[in-house]
Amino acid sequence: MALSTSSVITLNINGEKRTLPVDHRTTLLDALREQLDLTGTKKGCDHGQCGACTVLLDGSRAVSCLQLAVAAEGREITTIEGVADGDRLHPVQQAFLDFDGYQCGYCTPGQICSAIAVIEEHAAGWPSAVTADIRPEAGAPALTAEEIRERMSGNLCRCGAYVSIVQAVAQAAETEARRTGDAAEGELTA
Repeated sequence: MALSTSSVITLNINGEKRTLPVDHRTTLLDALREQLDLTGTKKGCDHGQCGACTVLLDGSRAVSCLQLAVAAEGREITTIEGVADGDRLHPVQQAFLDFDGYQCGYCTPGQICSAIAVIEEHAAGWPSAVTADIRPEAGAPALTAEEIRERMSGNLCRCGAYVSIVQAVAQAAETEARRTGDAAEGELTA
């Protein structure tokens, strides 16, 4: 008996259940773009190296070109189309507009999804490769430009809008910290 190479799966995307048939080898990126017409998630390198296809899986960032669609079943998937609250932009989206954190805009959806996760990771106290004191009792490091650059390093911008992207992430993190009341004075220094 031959094994089936396709399945009908249900994905929870941006709070909506979507059922679709997929070949087991179909990436989440291709399912989003080609089958569900969610083209905000971009195909860049198709090797997981540029970050253009970054989405949020259960709140954590993931490069969708390396994620099989069948493996995403049962997980909460958020694409760029799902980060705004109706007509109200997500604070990261607004900061990208305010600081011109884009040029051609191709990498921007992945940058924004990654930045949302970066801010949450930082708020949860996760260290990065440049965090000086990684002891849990040290708490979250200051969100400096160096920290932001390191945390966003998986997302490439071929136009070179990095300075504006760092400023946008810092502003969005500050906005989120004020909103939640989590900012200690001087914590955000980018």
